[in-house]
Amino acid sequence: MKKVLAIVLALTLTTGLLSACGSGDATETTPYAAPEATEPTSEPTAEPTEEAQSNIDKALTLINTFATGDTETARELLDENYIQHNLAYGTGEDAFISSVEGLAAAETATAVENIRAFEDGDYVFLQNVYNFAGAGEQVAFDIFRFDADGEAAEHWDKLAALAAEANPSGHTQIDGTTEISDLDKTEENRELVEDFLYDVMQGNNPDKTADYFDGDAYIQHNTAIADGVSGLNAALTALAEQGIQMIYDETHMVLAQGNFVLSVSEGTYGGEHTSYYDLWRVENGKLAEHWDVMETIADESTWQNDNGKF
Repeated sequence: MKKVLAIVLALTLTTGLLSACGSGDATETTPYAAPEATEPTSEPTAEPTEEAQSNIDKALTLINTFATGDTETARELLDENYIQHNLAYGTGEDAFISSVEGLAAAETATAVENIRAFEDGDYVFLQNVYNFAGAGEQVAFDIFRFDADGEAAEHWDKLAALAAEANPSGHTQIDGTTEISDLDKTEENRELVEDFLYDVMQGNNPDKTADYFDGDAYIQHNTAIADGVSGLNAALTALAEQGIQMIYDETHMVLAQGNFVLSVSEGTYGGEHTSYYDLWRVENGKLAEHWDVMETIADESTWQNDNGKF
């Protein structure tokens, strides 16, 4: 039986949980005598090789075409069979190009700002802020899968309005730590989040909740929740008192690079079919910081593609 997250945390986060608690040196050049003149040779001079563009660079260039209107670059970066999981848009390369053209034709320019960028194998996951044709700022998570040819072959995303005010602890949806570290702990941190999702968010082993946090130390960027595990517990308890159930049913994807882990989950919020994107920063084997975007999944009759949200 699925557990309601609010009840899980309210029962498990007890008073005992809350109280327990470069640059290198410059190298000088040594003067030397000019070499003696030699006869020119017929061997060609090697052309300097251009460093391959990383998938992160490609993803950033691709989303920036929304602002530049550069359809030629977009086509170069996209696989012709590009799979789109944003249900408000058509799938395929041509549908993406049409979006770029439409934004370029708008009276108000589109703005794109990348906040965080990560890479996990063939996947790139980004946190961005968009303002599409002056419609208002939105915070987003974008995920791109790149194929063997280095082209963007598939895309998932989640967007929400960027709040005008900070949350109860003074944090915004995008501020906080950006530095990637602990690359040697990527798999360890991925497993930590996978276990947390199963044990706590899906309500399978609620008694393990305290194991995932360092006492009450937890930086929260959700617009309505204060810092600390106590802040999370208070917010979820308040939801439960209003009869609102926040349920995670299934995890579809967990991407990681070093100390950052992004999960994509499916569930319900207040009975509505919902997708959850959660980004965690892990520190010393504990969940230390959290950003998220959640969104009600549109009715299937309105979908512009048949690829599904996940």
